[in-house]
Amino acid sequence: MDFLVENLSAITWQQVVMWVIGGLLIWLAIKKEMEPTLLLPMGFGAILVNLPFSGAIHTLEELFNAGISNELFPLILFIGIGAMIDFSPLLSNPKLMLFGAAAQFGIFFTLCMASMFFDLKDAASIAIIGAADGPTSIVVAQALNSKYLGAIMVAAYSYMALVPIIQPPIIKLCTTKKERLIRMPYVQREVSQTTKILFPIIITVIAGIVAPDSVALVGFLMFGNLIRECGVLNSLSDTAQNVLANLITIFLGITISLRMQAAEFLAPETLLILGLGLVAFIFDTAGGIFFAKIYNIFAKTKVNPMIGAAGISAFPMSGRVVHKMGLAEDPQNFLLMHSIGVNVSGQIASVIAGGLILNFFM
Repeated sequence: MDFLVENLSAITWQQVVMWVIGGLLIWLAIKKEMEPTLLLPMGFGAILVNLPFSGAIHTLEELFNAGISNELFPLILFIGIGAMIDFSPLLSNPKLMLFGAAAQFGIFFTLCMASMFFDLKDAASIAIIGAADGPTSIVVAQALNSKYLGAIMVAAYSYMALVPIIQPPIIKLCTTKKERLIRMPYVQREVSQTTKILFPIIITVIAGIVAPDSVALVGFLMFGNLIRECGVLNSLSDTAQNVLANLITIFLGITISLRMQAAEFLAPETLLILGLGLVAFIFDTAGGIFFAKIYNIFAKTKVNPMIGAAGISAFPMSGRVVHKMGLAEDPQNFLLMHSIGVNVSGQIASVIAGGLILNFFM
């Protein structure tokens, strides 16, 4: 009985708080169905690593070293994400790329803010949270050797999962009723298979010239897309989209929880990083919206400014959020193809932004 008394007496209030946080993540995953493949393992892992004398910590440390310290998990996940993406809406309307690029504004705005509290490399790592792109956040923070990798990972993936909660009020605050009612009829333009095959290759080459440090990120993403579009690897594409992506996401979620130990997580710096990550997320969303508003000043054919919010990298959640908000305002306004086009352009833009930051600060 002595060991039981010792274990119970070793429980701290900080650990109990982390149990509650873990339970909240599990509740969001199950009850609200918010990224369950990610939040469920994160939530359960948060409980695992905050049990007194937890034997899971050593095992997760090994998994962390094998999959995150060497950036293996994020890069493999990018193959699965690339295989999921259909670039046809973007290729049939290339101007959507502008909105995806504009939605990276929050990254650089937050970099300036974070530099007032952290050194430049840590500030740059924190700023990437705004892209709502977990794999890119991990790669950048790891490459820049940030002291706050755990907090950055948790913030990036948490905000990515909470897109349906966070984005709608920001979108409503930044747009008027009249703007949200703007209809955008979608005209399907045929995109040849040759174009679909050449696109990932060309994007990889351009990214390699503009931001060489982004080649691994962009290259794995585009390789996954090439598997999808080549037409001769359908079974491999299906595996990458489903089995591979889900498996790596589960491994990522449970491994990230290693950095959710109470002593490390419940620190002022962590709370500040969570706050700065939210600032980055808000300004990325607002940046895309206000770029669309400026575009409308000069354009003959107006765009619905809400699609600019889809320029963050949370694919396909952000695109779906915009589509649902459009339908809520006008049941005949179908924005899905436009918002998804902006969403996939934001995926590319966020990876290139991460590469540019690595170029500047490595």
